[in-house]
Amino acid sequence: MTPMTRRSFLQTTVAGTAALGLSNSLFYRSASAQTALTVGFIYVGPKDDYGYNQAHAEGAAVIKALPGVTIIEEENVPETVDVQKTMESMINLDGAGLIFPTSFGYFDPHMLAMAEKYPDVQFRHCGGLWQEGKNPANTGSYFGYIGQGQYLNGINAGYATKSKKIGFVAAKPIPQVLQNINSFLLGARSVDPTITCQVIFTGEWSLAVKEAEATNALIDQGADVITCHVDSPKVVVETAAGRGAFICGYHANQSPLAPEKYLTGAEWAWGNVYTDFIKKAQAGEPLGNFVRGGLKDGFVKMSPLGPGVSEEARKKFDATLAEIKTGTFSVFKGPLKDNKGADVVTAGQAFAEDAIELESMAYLVEGVVGSTS
Repeated sequence: MTPMTRRSFLQTTVAGTAALGLSNSLFYRSASAQTALTVGFIYVGPKDDYGYNQAHAEGAAVIKALPGVTIIEEENVPETVDVQKTMESMINLDGAGLIFPTSFGYFDPHMLAMAEKYPDVQFRHCGGLWQEGKNPANTGSYFGYIGQGQYLNGINAGYATKSKKIGFVAAKPIPQVLQNINSFLLGARSVDPTITCQVIFTGEWSLAVKEAEATNALIDQGADVITCHVDSPKVVVETAAGRGAFICGYHANQSPLAPEKYLTGAEWAWGNVYTDFIKKAQAGEPLGNFVRGGLKDGFVKMSPLGPGVSEEARKKFDATLAEIKTGTFSVFKGPLKDNKGADVVTAGQAFAEDAIELESMAYLVEGVVGSTS
C-alpha cells in the first residue's frame, strides 16, 4: 500500500478499521509489553533535502538495523489535518506503537489530538515544549542544543569574514530559530566584537525562491559568510557559494554542495537519540517526556572543517568545542542587550545549556540587524 493510500485510507473508508472487521486495539503495540516494535516517522518535506528532514531520516536509518524494529516513513506531509490521517493510518494499518512526528507544526493540535485518541501509543515530537499536567502522558518532546553548533559556526564565520558582515536566512522567528541566530552572532563576536549579522525571515520552512532571494540580498548588503535555519539549506548553500560567499551549514552535512566554501556546519545526530528511545521502549522503560542534549550528549555534532578554515580559526574552534563538551560553557552570558537596547542577560548572569528560559527566547541580541515582527 503506497503512503498516499495509507494516508487517505481513514478518509475514504467510513468506519476506518471497523470496515475491515478489526478493532483498533488489535493494532496497538505497547512498547513496554513486547520486544517487537513498529515505529513511524513523519517528515514535512523530502527525506533527501540536505536538511531537517534528511537529518531525521538518517536517524531513522540507524535504528532500522536494531533487532525487532520495523520502520515506516512518510514524507511531504503538511502541517495540517493530513498529519493526523498519517498518524492514524500508521497506527491502524501498520500497528505503530511509537510515532515521531518530526516537524514543528505537527505538535499542537495534531499530535496532541491523536495522543488523546490513542492512549496506548507513544508519541514523541521534535522541539515541542511538552508540559506536565497539560499534555498527555503518552506524549513528549526531544530536541538538541544546536545553538552550541551555531556558536561554533559563528567562530569560523568571524575568522573568515572580510567585510565584518555575516548573514542569516531564517524561516520563522520562533525561539529555536532566534537562539540559532543569536548564537551565530555571539560566536562571531567572540572573534571580533564589531561584526554584525543581518537576518532575513522568509516566513516559511521551505520556500526555495525566497531563500535564494534572501541569500542574494544579504550578499548584496555586504555579507560574505552565510548560514541559515530553514528546512533545506541546499538553495542557500548553492546560491551563496555561487556568489563567492563562505557557508556554515545546518541540520546535515552540506559540504558536497560547496566543498571549497563550506567552513563547517551544525548537524543533528538523531541516530543516537532514536536508538536510546527504541532501546528503552523495547525494555519497557519510560521514554522520558522532555528529552534534551547537546554536543557532549551526542545529540549534536559538527561537520568536518573545510579548506577555508584558517589554522587560527581551527585552534579556537577546537578549544571552544572541547570546553562546550565539558558542560561548563555558556553561550548566553551577561552583560548582554537585545538589538533594541534592553538588557536580556545581566552582568554576572549566565544561562546553562539546559536553561528552560532559552526555549522561550523572543529577542535578537545586539549586533543582529533585523526584527522578530
